[in-house]
Amino acid sequence: MGKLTGFKEFDRETEPYRDAMERLVDFKEIYTEHDDRHLATQGARCMDCGVPFCQSDEGCPVYNLIPEWNDLVYQGRWKEALERLHKTNNFPEFTGRVCPAPCEGACVLGVNEPAVTIKNIECAIIDKGFDEGWVVANPPTTRSGKKVAIIGSGPAGLAAAAQLNHAGHEVTVYERDDRIGGLLMYGIPNMKLGKDVVDRRVDLLREEGISFVVSADVGGAGENALAVDQLLKDNDALLLATGATTARDLPIPYRDSDGIYFAMEFLLKNTRSLLNSNLNDGAYISAKDKNVIVIGGGDTGTDCIGTSLRHGCKSLVNFEIMPKPPIDRADDNPWPLWPIIHRVDYGHEEAAQHFGQDPRVYSISGKEFVCDDEGKLLGINTVEVDENFKEIPGTIEFWEADLILISMGFLGPEHYVSKELDLELDGRSNYKASYDEFQTSRAGVFAAGDCRRGQSLVVNAIDEGRLVADRIDQFLID
Repeated sequence: MGKLTGFKEFDRETEPYRDAMERLVDFKEIYTEHDDRHLATQGARCMDCGVPFCQSDEGCPVYNLIPEWNDLVYQGRWKEALERLHKTNNFPEFTGRVCPAPCEGACVLGVNEPAVTIKNIECAIIDKGFDEGWVVANPPTTRSGKKVAIIGSGPAGLAAAAQLNHAGHEVTVYERDDRIGGLLMYGIPNMKLGKDVVDRRVDLLREEGISFVVSADVGGAGENALAVDQLLKDNDALLLATGATTARDLPIPYRDSDGIYFAMEFLLKNTRSLLNSNLNDGAYISAKDKNVIVIGGGDTGTDCIGTSLRHGCKSLVNFEIMPKPPIDRADDNPWPLWPIIHRVDYGHEEAAQHFGQDPRVYSISGKEFVCDDEGKLLGINTVEVDENFKEIPGTIEFWEADLILISMGFLGPEHYVSKELDLELDGRSNYKASYDEFQTSRAGVFAAGDCRRGQSLVVNAIDEGRLVADRIDQFLID
């Protein structure tokens, strides 16, 4: 602990985002440049707790050595901080940008003061590591002769690939989309995670010896189909890291109206068009000059807000069925549990700056979509609900909309791969495999990430990718 009284002397100050009105005109990352002196001061706030809850079960899922690298940053020993960070996290440049930071929710200082800015410090460490040339490919010196196929190139698949490759196994990652990254590439927009950041890490993994195959729809039936049985024959183990891509729908009348889309289709097409042509090919769902409604909160809903604003939407409303959270923790939400409080994310701030008010409307539920005789969307009728989600009589209201985006979470993985493998599913339609073993009902076939646990955080996917790699390694050497 470099500064014994740092937590008493310094206030929490997060690194600011770029100005909201400035960043609305582009898809560049929303973050500003790191300031070493500022971050050293923030690192000094770390209390060197006897029990660091930030890296406990209530905090960081990958058990980042947070107090250690906070102290190293305070002392200006950035390269050593990077070494400590990489011991537990394969991709801190991803979590440092998109993780909601459960570590901060569990920070002991957060009992009665604002938590340490752990996420900012983590991101700065890895960014400096790349800037200084400290992050380089580190291929294994020997090979085991064993082969592993991984289906899915999201954070779980990439983390598992990195660990298995370091163990000396020959790893091939199969991705059905045209670019590697899964959720990181097409599920999170550029302004929150620049695709150069993703490509940079994938290039390093490729240098280390991992093979990547894109446009490979394992178990599919189209022109890019690849037989699962063939992968099983050609490899010693198979890992499913396919994510939870079955979106939760809103089955109310006139759902098939023209102008209603799932959030992920909207985000995926936007990013692909942006990368291919800077949106010049028109191969995306445009929100320009449209009255947009986003149904559902969470990170994906916020990303739909930010993307719609950058398109130049006419108006924007965000429906949330939950009541508005409190400003401070409720009595039944004590530290170190994740604080369920009102937050203003980047998209909310941008909408407030652009339209003059926060776009969110709470305790509201869709009753029916409204369309004209030709099936074109006109809007949606809603009703207010109480804390038990029961409709409040007399509160039906019509909202005009040309584009409605459904962002209500995900139900689990698509099942055409699991059907081919005849895998057992759990009660929530995920691939059934225990957290400690990750072994599915078929020998030699493993599952990790959202396809096993359900929709979750990038950091949880990295955690499962690292752990399943250990299990596969044991399976291969036994």
